[in-house]
Amino acid sequence: MSKKNSGGLVYSTEFGRACPECSNPIDDCMCGQPEAPQGDGIVRVSRESKGRGGKVVTLVTGIPLVGAELKTLAKELKKKCGTGGALKDGVVEIQGEQRDLLVAELTKRGFTVKKSGG
Repeated sequence: MSKKNSGGLVYSTEFGRACPECSNPIDDCMCGQPEAPQGDGIVRVSRESKGRGGKVVTLVTGIPLVGAELKTLAKELKKKCGTGGALKDGVVEIQGEQRDLLVAELTKRGFTVKKSGG
């Protein structure tokens, strides 16, 4: 029977939760973080209403950011539109029909943007 490796530090009163692999704070851990998506470099803005009870949601996909940067961008986009939304699996969801406003804002921030869908 083999003995399990405990992994070391899991919590510190100095900085809170720690990554069991690298012992860095969870916010600074880079060992399990996904890399930036390798796409074609184009941010696509589309609208969707399927499975949402007829309510329209604007989706922003292909943003070449990860982690805190993507979360911050999503927050700023929601604030710019004056609506709510969510960040799910690297896709920013903004409530309502906001495509024109989002395309203008993302272009201003230096992204290559296309409208997709109908």
